[in-house]
Amino acid sequence: MIGYRNRTALITGASSGIGRAFAETLSSKGANVILVARSKARLDGLAAKIRTSYQVSAHVIVADLSREDGPRKVHEATRRLRRDVDILVNNAGFGTYGPFHTIPPGEDHDEIMLNVAAVVRLTHLFLPAMLERHTGIILNVASGAAFQAAPYMAVYGASKAFVLSFSEALWAEYRGQGISVLAVCPGPTDTGFFKVARNEDAVAGRKRSPQAVVDTALKALDRGKSSAIDGGLLRLGILSERLVSRSIVARSAAKIMAPRRAGKEKRFPRQGGAHGCP
Repeated sequence: MIGYRNRTALITGASSGIGRAFAETLSSKGANVILVARSKARLDGLAAKIRTSYQVSAHVIVADLSREDGPRKVHEATRRLRRDVDILVNNAGFGTYGPFHTIPPGEDHDEIMLNVAAVVRLTHLFLPAMLERHTGIILNVASGAAFQAAPYMAVYGASKAFVLSFSEALWAEYRGQGISVLAVCPGPTDTGFFKVARNEDAVAGRKRSPQAVVDTALKALDRGKSSAIDGGLLRLGILSERLVSRSIVARSAAKIMAPRRAGKEKRFPRQGGAHGCP
C-alpha cells in the first residue's frame, strides 16, 4: 500500500473535475499539494478548503501549460517554494470536437501542447529529482479514447494514445528504480465538460464520477500497474474491440460520434475533467 502522508503532490488541471478530486483525495491521505491551473480564484478557494479540512499545506501556481514556457514556469515556482515534488499528476487537458477541417489549426496546436508536450516536459523536469531520491509517482490522465481512433475528436484521441504509450514505456523503464508510473483511462466522466461545451453528441453511456476515476487510479498504483481503465463497461468495450479490425472500430465510432448538424464544431474547455471521451 502506497503511503501519501507528508509527501508533496503537484496536480495540473486542479481547479475542477478529476484534478480537483485528486487534490482533495491526496490531501485527505496526508499529502501536501501544489495546485496548478489557469484560474487563480478557483485554485485559491480549493487551497483554502484543503488547508482547513485536512491540515496540510496547499500552494497555488497559476500557469497556462499550453504555452511553450508553461511547464518551466511551474518547475521554477516549485523551486521557489522549496518543495520536492514526490507525486506528479499530469491531469490538465482539453479536446476539440467536429470535422477535422473545421477546427482552427491553432486550437489543435494548443491541444497538442497541453495534452502531449506539457506532459513530456513536466516529466522531464520532475523525474530526475525523483530518481535521485529513489522514489516518486507519475500519474498521467489518459482516456478510453486512447485505445481506438476517435473520429471527430481525432487530435484528442491521438493525444491520449500518446499519453498511454508514453506512460507504459516509462513504467517499464523505471519500475525497478523506485518510480511508479500509471496512465488512468476514464470514459465519460461527470465533470460538466460536455454540458459546458453544449455537446452531448460525444457522450456514450452513463458518466462516472471524478472520485471513481481517482479511486481506480490509486488502487492501480497500489497494485503496481502501468495503466488502468476506469469502469467495468468501458473495460469490456475496449476488450471487445480487439476482436474486430481497427477499421471496423473506426467506422463504428464515426457513426456514433458524427455531429448531428453539418459543420458543427466545439472546443472542449480545459477543465480537470476534460478527459474521458468515448
